[in-house]
Amino acid sequence: MEDTQYLNAVYQNIRTAVQSIEDIITKVEDIELKKELAMQQDTYFAMQKECEIYAKSEKLEIKDNNFMEKARLWGSINMSTMMDKSTRHIAELMLLGTFMGILTCYKDQNDHGGENTEIDELIERLKDFERKNIERLMPFLKEN
Repeated sequence: MEDTQYLNAVYQNIRTAVQSIEDIITKVEDIELKKELAMQQDTYFAMQKECEIYAKSEKLEIKDNNFMEKARLWGSINMSTMMDKSTRHIAELMLLGTFMGILTCYKDQNDHGGENTEIDELIERLKDFERKNIERLMPFLKEN
């Protein structure tokens, strides 16, 4: 049961990132930012698939974010980009989401860490990847 909760927490964190990128990438005009987000999306997809394969092999049931959470995220992104689709603003939104993803990793590790080394390793890789995403997104904050 604990492994299911832990894996679900990691999976939903990853799914939030995937959905965020899906929702925002169509609004990106800057080619370099679009490439960066597509690369991030590919890596998040790979991590998502890894969670799904692990869940299947261990007979764990993982669940995507609920409809209300997805709708809230979609609405938030669309409202925020309605008036400002600048590269800087989109990078800021992605950075805020990435920071939240890292915070969620720390909370999940505090709640479940040490219970399953495979999930611990996955969440560490997710955290490291998100830290690197911050470094790669920061240059897009420059004035356009």
